[in-house]
Amino acid sequence: MLQFQHQNYLQLLFLVPLLIFLFVWALRWRKKMKSKLGDQRLIDEQLLGHIPGRNTLKFILQTLAMVCVILGLANLREPKGALQAERKGIDVMIALDVSKSMLATDVQPNRLEKAKQLILSLTDDLKDNRMGLVIFAGRAYLQMPVTTDFSAIKMMLQTVSPESVPSQGTVLADAIEMADESFSQKEKMFKTLILISDGEDHDERALAAAEKAAEHGVMIHTVGIGSPEGATLTDAQTGQPRLDKEGHQVISKLNEEELKNIAAAGKGTYTHLLNPKTASKNLMKETLELKKKNFGAFLYTDYQNYFQYFLGLGLLFLLIDLILPGSTRHIKTRSA
Repeated sequence: MLQFQHQNYLQLLFLVPLLIFLFVWALRWRKKMKSKLGDQRLIDEQLLGHIPGRNTLKFILQTLAMVCVILGLANLREPKGALQAERKGIDVMIALDVSKSMLATDVQPNRLEKAKQLILSLTDDLKDNRMGLVIFAGRAYLQMPVTTDFSAIKMMLQTVSPESVPSQGTVLADAIEMADESFSQKEKMFKTLILISDGEDHDERALAAAEKAAEHGVMIHTVGIGSPEGATLTDAQTGQPRLDKEGHQVISKLNEEELKNIAAAGKGTYTHLLNPKTASKNLMKETLELKKKNFGAFLYTDYQNYFQYFLGLGLLFLLIDLILPGSTRHIKTRSA
């Protein structure tokens, strides 16, 4: 059964009646103006190259060309049958630190936004694999189980902030455990956790959690964001630098040692995030070396497309229109 793939383009066809109305109105207005000047037949005879009906023919050709282009954009197609294919890949869970220390500006625009840029690059590079999202600060929360719907993850990512988690801190162990529990417990492979954090708070349980997840077949890559020198934090209410109990400015520093130890325990790698696109490529190089599992067979419909015929016909109408000369408004001069 023939059908249009992009039916929204067909709405442009409503322009055709409008153009016809305007053209007819213009013809009547022009005829009215000529009648005021004198006999219309005599006036037409004085026009150089005047051919009766030529303007109407050119308008018809231009309108037909426009209709053909619109139909071509809408892409008329015909299903040719269903095909079966298998989808293979790995499950990747992203654990994103959303603690207030991630608002430090030792990387621009801040650590959290830089981390989001990395995740967006990962969604582009993962392609046929599956991704999930865990956010954590004082506690860990599953935001999105592993899915192929990357657009949903991107939408979820826009709303993520320190306010998304009621308690503050950096509980790396909870994030690892939450991600581990979100994976299938029946398999001992095909699973990767990418932990993105500044690792600021030392979590004594993190190494044990990483080792346990590794026993379940989860490879853990850690991504450190920030600088070892650190940066001051700003109080959201006052807009002034945050102070500790002794009145000193709070400086948040990247704890690379903690993140490297977790990666080693999880049999993965550590990456210091500088360029999101480069970091994503490197992470995918490590991750996609894993054996891929079969996500199951799926059916898709094969179509025969006919858009090229409409576009070709539209081009033909335009070429004919260009070849046909139009009458000019110059008046013939009589020779003496």
